[in-house]
Amino acid sequence: MTAALTEARNKFHLDLIERNTLSLSPTDVASNADSSQKTSLSIAFSIAKDLSARVISEKLKGQSAGKQFEESVEAFLKEIFPLFSTIRPGNWSIENVGGSRSEYQISKYEPYTHLASLAEAIESDRNLASVLGNSYEISPDILVLRKPEPDEAINRDRNLVDSDAGRHAVIRTVNQEQPIVHAIVSCKWTLRSDRAQNARSEALNVIRNRKGRTPHIAVVTGEPSPSRLASLALGTGDIDTVYHFALPELVKAVDGTSNDEAINMLHTLIDGKRLRDISDLPLDLAI
Repeated sequence: MTAALTEARNKFHLDLIERNTLSLSPTDVASNADSSQKTSLSIAFSIAKDLSARVISEKLKGQSAGKQFEESVEAFLKEIFPLFSTIRPGNWSIENVGGSRSEYQISKYEPYTHLASLAEAIESDRNLASVLGNSYEISPDILVLRKPEPDEAINRDRNLVDSDAGRHAVIRTVNQEQPIVHAIVSCKWTLRSDRAQNARSEALNVIRNRKGRTPHIAVVTGEPSPSRLASLALGTGDIDTVYHFALPELVKAVDGTSNDEAINMLHTLIDGKRLRDISDLPLDLAI
């Protein structure tokens, strides 16, 4: 029997294809390719063919493709992550808040609830705004949230907690009822212009502005170019790991080129544990 994770990965790709997020033009240009870059065109075409992408007359606009990519990643995580409760128990929810920029979403959850008060103070004080700017802002795409547990659940197998100890731990409902941010997943269909830098800056804000442990910080992308992937994945200290929407297909496509620089860069990212497949993400979130 096919494993649930493999089935979820196949369904994820099918969703991208059926909604035309991943497509081919009548001239065989993949929708995630940079038409001005020969290597990008070749790699993206190979991936699209391997995944049986369809030919359509006009690809989606960038904003629409990005939104649909977020939705496909959200659907993938909602389907598969709860199935790993054997290794990561908890009461989980997956929320796509990328389309709710008008609200400061992150401040609804631990360990970022204090940022709501900070945002209000900055809005009412121009001097404070001029000093802090947007250094505190976090606008995630997808949040993996864990709800706090009632004492009855914590004490299910043994009397572990009572009213005398553990009175500030956010995992206990008796102490606070806000969901806890377990992971922040940023979705980038492609990595053009300054998108890689934006992802890094937001990751640093996630780290700096927390009052508690750092959530997982992941980026999922459909970018075909190894050099652009490297602009985001190389180095450590901000993003945990970059996940490609089709890594085995990417490896096959890049290895099939005559571009030694692209081949070496891609394998450096993989061997250096900076780039993984989207199917690795649910397992990594269970750590």
